[in-house]
Amino acid sequence: MKVRGYFILISVIVLAVIFFLAQIYPGAWWAMLIFGPLILLGIYDLIQKKHSILRNFPLVGHGRYLLESFRPEIMQYFVETDTQGRPINRIFRSLIYERAKNVNDTAPFGTQMDVYREGYEWMNHSMYAKHADLSIEHPRILVGGTECKKPYSASLLNVSAMSFGALSKNAVMALNKGAKLGNFAHNTGEGGLTPYHLKEGGDIIWQIGTGYFGCRTPDGNFDEHKFKEKANHEQVKMIEIKISQGAKPGHGGVLPAAKNTEEIAEIRGVEPHTDVISPPSHSAFSNPTEFMAFIKKLRGLSGGKPVGFKVCIGKKSEFIEICEAMLLTGIKPDFITIDGGEGGTGAAPIEFSNSLGMPLRDGLVFAYDTLVGYDLKKEIILIASGKIFSSFHMVRAFALGADMVNSARGMMMSIGCIQALQCNNNTCPVGVATQDKSLMKGLNVEDKSKRAQSFHHRTLNSFLELVAAAGLSHPQEIRRGHINRRVNMHEIKNYEELYPYPKAGSLRKI
Repeated sequence: MKVRGYFILISVIVLAVIFFLAQIYPGAWWAMLIFGPLILLGIYDLIQKKHSILRNFPLVGHGRYLLESFRPEIMQYFVETDTQGRPINRIFRSLIYERAKNVNDTAPFGTQMDVYREGYEWMNHSMYAKHADLSIEHPRILVGGTECKKPYSASLLNVSAMSFGALSKNAVMALNKGAKLGNFAHNTGEGGLTPYHLKEGGDIIWQIGTGYFGCRTPDGNFDEHKFKEKANHEQVKMIEIKISQGAKPGHGGVLPAAKNTEEIAEIRGVEPHTDVISPPSHSAFSNPTEFMAFIKKLRGLSGGKPVGFKVCIGKKSEFIEICEAMLLTGIKPDFITIDGGEGGTGAAPIEFSNSLGMPLRDGLVFAYDTLVGYDLKKEIILIASGKIFSSFHMVRAFALGADMVNSARGMMMSIGCIQALQCNNNTCPVGVATQDKSLMKGLNVEDKSKRAQSFHHRTLNSFLELVAAAGLSHPQEIRRGHINRRVNMHEIKNYEELYPYPKAGSLRKI
């Protein structure tokens, strides 16, 4: 029985005991002065729609907010720390919540970071800073190369890949409705295109993983007929082939048996109540040339929609071979999503999560420089994904070569995730990463969708203000020289010094 059920049962028992005792001792009615308000507060917690924690944990959930009110003196001991024991992510966590709730996101007492520690980064501002006109529509990027018949005008910030199964249906619907309200895109993750992705009407990036969920034959191979049927849905704007992800590159997705319900199993085409581990690599192709042919096939089957792939950089030679295959075949993806080895929000083996895959900044620089070196970048949009949840993270990614970014962690937190780290146990207390119906009820789709929209809108506003503060008129003007990094106590270098730009076409052999 969940806390909600315990509260109702205990309330009934308490009221019954008070009523019984009052028949014998009239003074027992005074107990209602203590228990009555608590019961009324618990009832209010159950029916309110703003706080998932309170809906799922009436009365006791207030303990979390009590601790928050003492932050940072108390809450800093309950957050992640670095090797020196210093709190990390607390500042950004608060920032996400404040933007999602559309409340004041400013902070007192200046910089809240150690500016003299190795690795501290900052952006150059200009004494001729421009005014950021936030009254007009945010700038967008057109995704689609010469072979794309249906290019997509994308937001600069979108929802990164998270599957139904990893997320609850309420979380999926909240994110998609937020995408609809804010005019940005929602990546399905590799778990398939589901009714919950389509119900609210938001734009969809359909991700196809190694398990081919949603377009899978009984033996687990790619089914082009199922793919064609779903890919031509009006809401599907882009197709993303997942080669690898930052959380567990070279491993394949993981859906624990506890979260693999009969509904999810039917959508994915697998056995229910079993661990679902996607194959580590694709069966539809086995070399770069076949990979390009697969991209061309999906573009044709989808009616000419943008097709690209997601990869966490591993062997550099393999990415180089893909670029050479583009030149050899004349087939190019419309976009490439670079995921960082530090990314990931769900279940992953700890060694894979911590020790496999190139970090985002290094991977993004390598991908951009290689595409430029083969004179391919001008036809391919680069998307950055991997712990991006603030406007400075966006600026940094753009400086390194990204044209747009995806956020998973930030979007999850905007709809209520408190990083309880129960994603893989099906016990997420706020109903975001669980298939437990009693817990997912706590997540109100209508309210949380507005928070996702607010987080997106205000983060983009802040991003454009940073761009203007640097004296720039458009995000595409951001260069590596705009970002500085403290290499050590006595040395500072900008990104252009750390990552020199390559010469266009310098890697082409002909």
